[in-house]
Amino acid sequence: MGQLVQLIAPDGTATAESDYRLPPETLNWLYEHLVLTRDLDAEFVNLQRQGELALYASCRGQEAAQVGAAACLRKTDWLFPQFRELGVFLVRGIAPAQVAAVWRGSWHGGLDFTAKCCAPISIPIATHAPHAVGAAMAAQRLRENSVTVAFIGDGATSEGDTHEALNLAAVENAPCVFFVQNNQWAISVPASRQYAGPSIAERAGGYGMPGVIVDGNDVLACYQVMSEAAERARGGGGPTLIEAITYRMGPHTTSDDAARYRPAEELALWATRDPIARFRTYLASLGLLDDRLEHRVAARSERLRGELRAAVVDAPDPDVGELFDVVYAEPTPLLAAQREELLAEMAREC
Repeated sequence: MGQLVQLIAPDGTATAESDYRLPPETLNWLYEHLVLTRDLDAEFVNLQRQGELALYASCRGQEAAQVGAAACLRKTDWLFPQFRELGVFLVRGIAPAQVAAVWRGSWHGGLDFTAKCCAPISIPIATHAPHAVGAAMAAQRLRENSVTVAFIGDGATSEGDTHEALNLAAVENAPCVFFVQNNQWAISVPASRQYAGPSIAERAGGYGMPGVIVDGNDVLACYQVMSEAAERARGGGGPTLIEAITYRMGPHTTSDDAARYRPAEELALWATRDPIARFRTYLASLGLLDDRLEHRVAARSERLRGELRAAVVDAPDPDVGELFDVVYAEPTPLLAAQREELLAEMAREC
């Protein structure tokens, strides 16, 4: 703990200690998902600016952390995301239109996530961390050979829910991995105000679990670190706390103005550490980056962005009354009365 795990340097060259090599098709697949995540992220921002989405939290700059961490997991491993995990969703095969339903405010936005062993998006900070531990403990008791992963941010580590989740996971030796994307800012609060110790990963020792610091802009390093933590958990070794050092290149959400609190020179510095540019240089050094790959990725990106826009633009609003139909198997009298009251109020406003 304490030493940064890095397999690809910021200039795209392999580090001296790097002997970790994935098959060419896997490397190309990782590159494809890095680009798709960024392109679709930009499309989500555009859709919000055009009034088609209520809000959106961009993951620009964090693509390597998300894609690398999710790519090595089994499809039966359960994921517990917060609200900035577009790369994780794409790797898991969740349709962009389904993600858009969440940001559009549709009540059914997260229902289909569970079909991909992914919990719905969690907007409250850190409340999903104990859920991840509970799922891991359930898998343990059912003797399922799976792990759970809680995706949290540096701001979430200041919440009591994260402390409780880490402590419980360690005490119960639960097969749960905590993947912290330290993107340097919790809205307008810098990471320096989130912890006094040398790192978030350093806290792991206090809970009795391993802590790992990884370069979150190095997709290969994130893949390796998560792979090792997942296999350790799968083998009965218990939880791991991973801190991925990355950077949120955009605002906290589309309703935020990051220029009010974030130095321009800091943004410029992190732009030189761009995870996609780094991986492109690495692939080129291996002779894997060619026009055929670029054309294939661009074509898929165009198709997915078109499908997203077709599903979102001018889409009808859901029936608000349906919100009440899924609370209980049989609606209670009080719930039925509330439903009628809401519908009557909306009718008057129309």
